[in-house]
Amino acid sequence: MDLALDEARAAAGRGEVPVGAVVLGPDGAVLGKAGNRTLELRDPSAHAELLAIREACATLASERLVDCDLYVTLEPCAMCAAAISFARIRRLYFGAADAKGGAVEHGPRFFAQATCHHAPEVYGGIGETAATALLKDFFAARR
Repeated sequence: MDLALDEARAAAGRGEVPVGAVVLGPDGAVLGKAGNRTLELRDPSAHAELLAIREACATLASERLVDCDLYVTLEPCAMCAAAISFARIRRLYFGAADAKGGAVEHGPRFFAQATCHHAPEVYGGIGETAATALLKDFFAARR
């Protein structure tokens, strides 16, 4: 989670919402890492999770990330949860819960839906204090 927090801090430094994500392979090697880049890339899909998943898929030359784990600083939204499912991520670890935009433990609870083809093991609250502080500080500075 420390690497994901580093990516979130870098995103904040670019003026992006501070969310970071890291994909680890079965051996623990970093396959992909990213922070949000929606503003920079002018792309609403440039969430940290999607960018990290894309990089990991390119690293493995595969559209599947079987036996890989994703660490992200904020509970994924529905778009990212779908990508996590399609990529066949083994385990999802996330920091801060997102009651407004989250789709794992909040909102649509994507992985609990009958239409979800693959649900990873989910572990929330990992690094939650640091992830929450990053978000609160970022938005407090914006007000």
